[in-house]
Amino acid sequence: MSLHGNLDPDTAWEIMNLLNEINMRGTTVIVATHAKDIVDKMKKRVIQIEKGNIVRDDKKGGYDSEI
Repeated sequence: MSLHGNLDPDTAWEIMNLLNEINMRGTTVIVATHAKDIVDKMKKRVIQIEKGNIVRDDKKGGYDSEI
């Protein structure tokens, strides 16, 4: 799922809150996004992939966290 594509910010946050509730019930949720505000505020695990290789895996990362 890519958030922010054609979604207004309020709808994107509603979806993220729903996905967070699903995650808190024990289901793994994977979201691919370039939405810096969402990544920074959620403080969830961030896995950065470049050219098919994992270059960063932070437990409670942000969009611009150090590699």
